[in-house]
Amino acid sequence: MLVPVSWLKAYTELDVPMDVFCERMVMSGSNIEAVEEKGAEFENVRIGRVLRVEPHPNADRLVVVYVDVGTDEPVQICTGAPNVVEGAFVPVALDGSRIPGPLHGQEKVEGGVVLKAGELRGVLSNGMLCDFSELGFADSVIPVKYRDGIWIIDGEYEPGSDLVKTLGLDETVIEFEITPNRPDCLSMVGMAREAAAVFGHRLRMPETDCVRVSDELSSDHIKISIENPELCRRYAGRVVKDVRIGASPWWLQHRLMSAGMRPINNIVDITNYVMLEYGQPIHAFDLRHIRGGEIRVSTAANGEKFTTLDGQERTMTGDMLMIRDAEGSIAIAGVMGGLDSEIRSDTSTILVESANFSGDSVRQTSKKLGLRTEASSRFEKGIDPNLAGQACDRVCHLIEQLGAGTVLSGTVDVYPSPRLPVPCDIRPERIARIIGIDLSEEEIESYLNALEMTTEHADGKLRVTPPTVRQDLTAEIDYVEEVARMHGYDRLPMTMPKSNVESLRTQRQMIRDEAKTVLAGQGVNEIQTYSFVSPKSVDRIGLAPEDPAKRFVQLLNPLGEDTSVMRTVLLPNMLDVFVRNTSRSVEAMRAYELGNTFLSEASAEASDSGLPCERESLCIAVFGEDESFFTLKGIIEQVLAVLGVGPLDFEAESRAAAYHPGRCARISCGGKLLGLMGQVNPAVQETYDLARPVYAAELSFEDVYCLVDLEKKYRPLPKYPAMKRDFALVVTEEVRVADIEREIRAQAGELLESVQLFDIYRGGQVPKGSKSIAFSLTYRAGDRTLKEAEVNEINERVLTALKQKHRAVLREM
Repeated sequence: MLVPVSWLKAYTELDVPMDVFCERMVMSGSNIEAVEEKGAEFENVRIGRVLRVEPHPNADRLVVVYVDVGTDEPVQICTGAPNVVEGAFVPVALDGSRIPGPLHGQEKVEGGVVLKAGELRGVLSNGMLCDFSELGFADSVIPVKYRDGIWIIDGEYEPGSDLVKTLGLDETVIEFEITPNRPDCLSMVGMAREAAAVFGHRLRMPETDCVRVSDELSSDHIKISIENPELCRRYAGRVVKDVRIGASPWWLQHRLMSAGMRPINNIVDITNYVMLEYGQPIHAFDLRHIRGGEIRVSTAANGEKFTTLDGQERTMTGDMLMIRDAEGSIAIAGVMGGLDSEIRSDTSTILVESANFSGDSVRQTSKKLGLRTEASSRFEKGIDPNLAGQACDRVCHLIEQLGAGTVLSGTVDVYPSPRLPVPCDIRPERIARIIGIDLSEEEIESYLNALEMTTEHADGKLRVTPPTVRQDLTAEIDYVEEVARMHGYDRLPMTMPKSNVESLRTQRQMIRDEAKTVLAGQGVNEIQTYSFVSPKSVDRIGLAPEDPAKRFVQLLNPLGEDTSVMRTVLLPNMLDVFVRNTSRSVEAMRAYELGNTFLSEASAEASDSGLPCERESLCIAVFGEDESFFTLKGIIEQVLAVLGVGPLDFEAESRAAAYHPGRCARISCGGKLLGLMGQVNPAVQETYDLARPVYAAELSFEDVYCLVDLEKKYRPLPKYPAMKRDFALVVTEEVRVADIEREIRAQAGELLESVQLFDIYRGGQVPKGSKSIAFSLTYRAGDRTLKEAEVNEINERVLTALKQKHRAVLREM
């Protein structure tokens, strides 16, 4: 926000050098982006009076002007300005003068431009008549009538007067960065309130009283009603008659231009001036175009067409708040007025609107229409409804002051639920504990009182009541910050915390860290991908329309279609990472992601509350010449074994669309399904344009958490030797290894220490439709050395059971 210092001085004293002022404001929490000294690039620029204008003898588009600049003789200047006339007061830069520039067709030069006398088409020119841009004004603030000509200065001046000092062009403008939580500072009064508090001065509020009001009442000409009080908290209106449209005085124009706004006419300029002054947007309607003398605040009809001040016809939706008269819409609430009711040169009676609209409503309307204005940007951040009445009266005061109209008595003010200040109890000892310095209660009160807060003592606490403009103050910690910044952040000592804070990892953190350590040891790299994805991402892995993973949590305000929903599975992101790496000539890779997935309330797995459910998942994937289904299976077994999760069951699964129907398995433990693993379906692999097979697994880590056992169990080293037995069995292809292993454990009993599959063979020595699976069994007793006969008996029992149950035949090894 641009704040001219001269404007700021209208409300409070500024009796310190500018560098001190800026430093103190920054240390109190008001961040400054830039400071511009606007008069530094002027030298010997005067106000001149045009005595006569003559045609240029050698150029049709030039004239020769004789200007009185306070010297004995008039100064001869050649110019192409189309608006120069005799008797006009104009800015004159003489030979040797310096102006900010840039000159037409040239780039701006730091330090300004020094002018020299010279000839134009054979005629001597001893200077230049300046336009606004040559005097350093931005194109965006130059009045429309001066875009193509020199500046004609309104009023009477002494020829030869210094332009900068006479018109106050030696202005200092400070650009403040206003944070979203401080909409009260989006105004000159708001920044003056901050400055007054920091430097201990009094805040002078703008005058709002009207002295010469008409006996007529505003309520005789207009009636106001609010149909949606939740979207419009207050609507105040006041009528002004005998309006005289014209240019604003220079002091008003200059303040607007210094603050970054273009002057238009006296009525519009006053409404913009008060918006910058109070932070409260104002709108003025031509009363003759308000049909039925009635204002109604209500939502638009769905599909309603409305033409705004910029001449654009816009289509409204049913949730957009409108200002209506007896027959139709005349403005979009908080955004922009309508073309039909705008102020024109022949306007004689106006309605001054000062209202308070819901920030959420204005934001949604502004975004849907693609129409952002100064008013909408302020309403979006939130404005105190108590400002509406003050701002309305201030507009009327300025109209009276400038002689621009006759103000009618009274204000039509509809304010269903007035906003009241909300007190908060604070504890001085907590302030001391947080900011690290002991302040007396008197000091704390003085800082808060300086910010226009009232204080009183209650039950050993300090009860603070803020002004209603401070919507950001809702909790005790907010007042701690106010005290700290008023004391000065630079004055706070560097105090180390007094308490001993012991940081302990949660159970989940320990489990995650343990899993990540094991994965790193297996050569698996961690990746982290974006949680916002495209809804098409799950289509690429072939999920059916009814799959729960296609019931997304939708984002209300996405950056784009590619990030419009929250991910339900991790596999698509993992495959995207593999694609990115293979495009960079990476030929083998192991990766995992341990992250959150999100299920909508429509999913059966979502929480009972009806809210979206957030679940933690683990996706592991490998590709490369040496990688296989069993490589991935070994990684999973190792991770879960370290976490104490087991024994694991791997059962064939042929219905998972993302995986190869013959190379996919369900992973479960104790009957609880943990996830799926397998080779990525070749069709999916082709969709991602991956040359090598990818093996992937996705586990529900939420379910893993429930099974983890990290307790360290002590087991003494075995005193007695183990005995091993290896055998190979021929079974049909339908028999699962997991079923064989389960039967071995059941029959072998407590003496079985471990079972390990070490070979699977299919070939000429095995009947067609069968396979050979070889196991190594380790037996050990904790209290004795096992005898050969004892082990052979157990082994025989195991083989007999396998033959009976699975028709397994012992193969000669």
